[in-house]
Amino acid sequence: MQAAVLRTTAAIPLLLSAVFAPLTAFACASCGCSLSSDWDSQGVSSSQGFKLDLRYDYVNQNQYRSGSKAVSYDPATGQENETYTRNHYYTVGLDYSFASVWGVNVQLPYIVRKHETLGVPGEDGFGESTLQDTKKIGDAKVIFRYAGFSDRNFGIQAGLKFATGSHTETFTSGPGAGVSVDPGLPPGAGSTDLILGAFYSGSINRDWDYFTQGIYQTVVKHTGDYKPGHSLNVNFGVRYQGFESITPQLQINTRFISKDNLGDGTGAFTIDDNTGGRIAYLSPGVTVPVGDKVKLFAFVQLPIYQHLNGYQLAPKYTASLGARIGF
Repeated sequence: MQAAVLRTTAAIPLLLSAVFAPLTAFACASCGCSLSSDWDSQGVSSSQGFKLDLRYDYVNQNQYRSGSKAVSYDPATGQENETYTRNHYYTVGLDYSFASVWGVNVQLPYIVRKHETLGVPGEDGFGESTLQDTKKIGDAKVIFRYAGFSDRNFGIQAGLKFATGSHTETFTSGPGAGVSVDPGLPPGAGSTDLILGAFYSGSINRDWDYFTQGIYQTVVKHTGDYKPGHSLNVNFGVRYQGFESITPQLQINTRFISKDNLGDGTGAFTIDDNTGGRIAYLSPGVTVPVGDKVKLFAFVQLPIYQHLNGYQLAPKYTASLGARIGF
């Protein structure tokens, strides 16, 4: 089935923190993949050793959008009647700082995803529910960092996303049971991606800090007839440190992603016009320390601008919870 759904793969893409909080990634324009959940990872902290990151993200894509507008499904378009793509991402990250300015972060997500479609006009089973129900690991990432520039306020990062997640899923029930799902829906993208980024952080005054960050991701190797589009994430955030027990934060997270490429089985590729776009989130959140070694965080991402190519499913909001544990 060819879906007019926003491509969500569990792995990538990325932009959570530059030196790193747990990185959760999605290859879709409207997923909450650009949130920085741990400010200390922005080059401020120089503590060495291991840190464990645990993160949960909820992304419920249940709103049809075309361009900058919410739209209702129209059979006259010939598009597939997608109902929802409900995603739960559980990400484990292990971070090691082996010097005050060098470090590495390894991440592995586990994806619980349910997707429902009512089919394409003119096909058998149109109007009947066909479901995909996935519970599998996604694509792993290994990212190195260096934060030794400008008194450790400026840093760079480089790494790879690996094709560890399954990219050959099928629908599990309904008229389309056994049929391959759209290539953006499996927990893995089937590609190896190069990730490059940079960040800068500083202080406005005694109580206010800020950071800015950019990350570019592109496919360097792909399997089969699917090649995800490349992406650029640009973030800006401020936080207030005048309270002892809680740190409020506010971020603006933007994401630009090109259209995916689909193969025709002969080696030729065509552009998927129902993928890619531009989006900006306003993301309020808080970080709460629990003792000397543990920090908890909670964020919500609210879309303030969306321009999605073709017809795609998008979330009305995304939510993130997690913890960083030091050793």
